[in-house]
Amino acid sequence: MGTEIKMPQLGETVVEGTITKWLKKEGDQIAQDDLLVEISTDKVDSEVPSSAAGTLQKILVQEGDTVKVGTPLAIIGEEGEAAGDSGGGEAEQTEEKQPEAKAEEKPQAEEKPQAEEKPQAEAPAAEQRSGSNGQAKQEEKPQETKPQAPPSPPPAGETGKPGDTSKRGIISPLVRRLADENSVDLGEIEGTGTGGRIRKQDVLRFVEERKARPAARPAASAEPAPEREPERRPEERPAAATGAREELVPWTNIRRRTAEHMVAASRETARAWNAVEADWTNIAQLRAGVKDNFKQREGFSLTYMPFLCKVICDTLMEMPEVNSSFDEANQANLVKHYVNLGIAVALEGGGLIVPVIKGADEKNLVGLARAVNDVATRARTKKLSPDDLSGGTFTITNPGPFGSIISVPIIPRGQTGIVGFEAIQKRVVVTDDDAIAIRNMGFLSMSWDHRTIDGAEAAKFLARLRERIETTDFSADLSHFA
Repeated sequence: MGTEIKMPQLGETVVEGTITKWLKKEGDQIAQDDLLVEISTDKVDSEVPSSAAGTLQKILVQEGDTVKVGTPLAIIGEEGEAAGDSGGGEAEQTEEKQPEAKAEEKPQAEEKPQAEEKPQAEAPAAEQRSGSNGQAKQEEKPQETKPQAPPSPPPAGETGKPGDTSKRGIISPLVRRLADENSVDLGEIEGTGTGGRIRKQDVLRFVEERKARPAARPAASAEPAPEREPERRPEERPAAATGAREELVPWTNIRRRTAEHMVAASRETARAWNAVEADWTNIAQLRAGVKDNFKQREGFSLTYMPFLCKVICDTLMEMPEVNSSFDEANQANLVKHYVNLGIAVALEGGGLIVPVIKGADEKNLVGLARAVNDVATRARTKKLSPDDLSGGTFTITNPGPFGSIISVPIIPRGQTGIVGFEAIQKRVVVTDDDAIAIRNMGFLSMSWDHRTIDGAEAAKFLARLRERIETTDFSADLSHFA
């Protein structure tokens, strides 16, 4: 018997997921805990391991499809068992097969009322002619109703056409819900799924395109309007004609979610911005003396990030009003006397994700270095859980390694501030004793929510960060690496 691999529960609030990539194909031999499929949710992208060993007999959900938690994704048979040998015939029936069967039955169900439609006055006469001969009665009905049974148009929301053998008519509940919420006629959408099936992404893309051309939005009509196609197709042709110089790159799930969260965050906050320049020379010299031993013992490089994490945690505990969130419902600020520190991580191949170091204020410098490396590594290898992305109270974004010297980041939802860690560069400066020296200088920028704090608090917070960076002696924390 084959074993069903089901859509896992990837977080407490996750109810569905999108299959972004199958890492194995049908017929492959699978060991238990082998990475099987890549799944994207509203929280995180994850590579899901197989819970069984054997042969991947059947993939039930195709790439790009979105299904609910608990939905069978694939069938894995026993070791060496060929695809199709499993006795679970019912389990192998895919979601698409069931709607197809229903689609074939629908015309029969629609013909029944047409065949029975006849004036009530004719019914007694027909019964007299047929008498008790049921066969004669059945032969007369088609002759009377045949001229009155032209092909009926598909019901509203159905996309199938006469003679259409594609899968456009197979519409998932999620797609129907999205279409209803956005007042979308599914007949206008070109499906990109298997057999022309309309997917969630097709509906969302259509909605975005419609917003971009409100004047060209066609009026809803029960019958297809001949002018509808000329209105839509000219906008599609330029992209194809200039394909050598232009490229339409579909959004990834993480790109779409990032866009949604950033727009929502910008709308929900009253963003203001400050920046200070800090002298990192003392930390740079300490780091240079221990980084080789640190990497040899810990297995990863000692960067400047743990030092910034430490001074931010200490300053947030000193100034908790910056470590708060705006609570409109209670007309108050929710102040947190602990630090869950978000670290923005740029993903290879594009995308940004912000895992959270829980209890960052309780860790020392080396503990923070390990935590930063851990969340960054798991983010880039898609090993994060949804819980790793929630609960942040303050965030750091780090564009410095890419050469940025100043930036204005967007404040994460539910937080008061985010610090931009800019590039540390050697510059000629005038010191306090009026000497000219070469120092390691770098800006710290902070976007902050003016609903929660004011400019004085923001400026004091940044000034305190700079003071700690320039004066804190971290040599004791790293003494065993010297």
